[in-house]
Amino acid sequence: MRTEERLSTNSKWIATVASIWIQCSVGTTYTFSIYSSTLKSTQNYDQSTLERVAVFKDMGGGAGILSGLLFSYVTLNHHHHHHHHTRTRFLRGPWVVHFTGAILCFTGYFLVWASVVGLLPRPVPVPLMCLFIFTAAHAQTFFNTGNIVTGVMNFGHYSGTIVGILKGFIGLSGAVLTQVYKTVCNGNPSTYILVLALLPTLVSLLFMSHVRIYGTNSVDDKKHLNAFSAVAMTVAAYFMVITVMENLLTFSLWARIITFIILLLLLASPLRVAITADREDAMTSPKLSTPQQDPLAYHELADDESQVTAAFDDKILKDEEDMNLLQAMCTGNFWFLCIATLCGMGSGIATMNNIAQVGESLDYSTTEINSLISLWSIWNFFGRFGAGYGSDVFLHKIGWARPIFMVITLVAMSIGHIAIASGFPGNLFVGTMIVGVCYGSQWSLMPTITSEIFGVRHMGTIFNTISIACPVGSYICSVRIIGRIYDRVASGEDHTCYGTQCFMLSFMIMAFVAFLGSLVAFLLFLRTRRFYNQVVIRRLQHSSTT
Repeated sequence: MRTEERLSTNSKWIATVASIWIQCSVGTTYTFSIYSSTLKSTQNYDQSTLERVAVFKDMGGGAGILSGLLFSYVTLNHHHHHHHHTRTRFLRGPWVVHFTGAILCFTGYFLVWASVVGLLPRPVPVPLMCLFIFTAAHAQTFFNTGNIVTGVMNFGHYSGTIVGILKGFIGLSGAVLTQVYKTVCNGNPSTYILVLALLPTLVSLLFMSHVRIYGTNSVDDKKHLNAFSAVAMTVAAYFMVITVMENLLTFSLWARIITFIILLLLLASPLRVAITADREDAMTSPKLSTPQQDPLAYHELADDESQVTAAFDDKILKDEEDMNLLQAMCTGNFWFLCIATLCGMGSGIATMNNIAQVGESLDYSTTEINSLISLWSIWNFFGRFGAGYGSDVFLHKIGWARPIFMVITLVAMSIGHIAIASGFPGNLFVGTMIVGVCYGSQWSLMPTITSEIFGVRHMGTIFNTISIACPVGSYICSVRIIGRIYDRVASGEDHTCYGTQCFMLSFMIMAFVAFLGSLVAFLLFLRTRRFYNQVVIRRLQHSSTT
């Protein structure tokens, strides 16, 4: 173990850097709007057909059960049987999940590109195009699961923070890829589709072998995770500056290239954090090391009394944790988490999808609408990162159970929807900021709560199953609520609508939906409060006393 610690290519810090770099390049579904009009014009689609293709993109990106099952399969078996053939042992570890993602990503986007440039006879039948887009988007779930579950296994005591960092970077990857589009593709959408086929595939193939499960905890984890967090915040702040500048002035090519190079330097900086962390870990042997077999077990050399409580804790852990998907689905907590996610994510995505239309109806300028759309991904990042980091701080310092943060963010989200509905001047800037931050928070709170309530073993499968609530909620809010009410109010031949009445009722309904979600999350909080006090917090205290 000690020699392995000294080799800086093998450590959980290097694994984290590899995960961050992969996350930065794979958020391809967030940039659909860059090439959607090219797709529409080359294939002769009408708007509703394009919407149908977009639904398949959301389904591909949302339904990640296969990635969760594959992750459990390739990482769990080797915890139990240490002796099997080298041939099957080779197919073990998170890299298999990344490799699968790379194949899907390349296949899906390559076929979309071939359709757009006319390598495949045009127009490509709609069901086939839906399949291509689904495949391409589905790759994202494999990358995401491979990185996030590995992160939680490597940093069990700071699961919120690591999920926040990794989810934050995949959120920022939309902005990273947009910069690639503007710099490398020279504003050509069909070239960009080819870049989407190649870039995430190459990045993941390059770094996937470093993403491994180490399952150790060292005293300085928090310090170095804070350094990763600082990098994430810096990148987000940098994007914010670029976004504002792009809306104020036009960038010449050399200005684009310079901003892009600075971005790459910022994205390279996590490597420095990892090297520092490795050097310090090599000097101080890992204080609390957790054996490879079970990322949840902990052993410490302490007096008899604490060993008795450790054994008692292990018993509760075994009762309450490490459920598989079917066991989890038989609990009320699973369904409460599902409904809260449905309400939060559904109304959040519906807001994101309709920012432009709401802006037009309230007479916002095109520049303002574009700023709102690019700022959305920044707010989303702050939510993902902030909720993970903040809920960890409160869990460690005050002992707040994490579901209370779901309650707070959903109540705030409901206030954000009311702000959008009310139509006062500048309401969209306030409303989308609140909704964006709260929507982002759900993305890091839900996987983290899943890992705490149901255990880390099958976390990948369970949180990906709960994520299905996302496209379902989005469908209900976008199509059933917003679309229906808008069409009813809209006048004129081209079905457009101006004034507050277009969206007011829809957003009041969504405010109610988000508030309903917060009540369900509050029930989840009441149900899990005792469990957090007995198991989760005591596990953290054990680690800090050592």
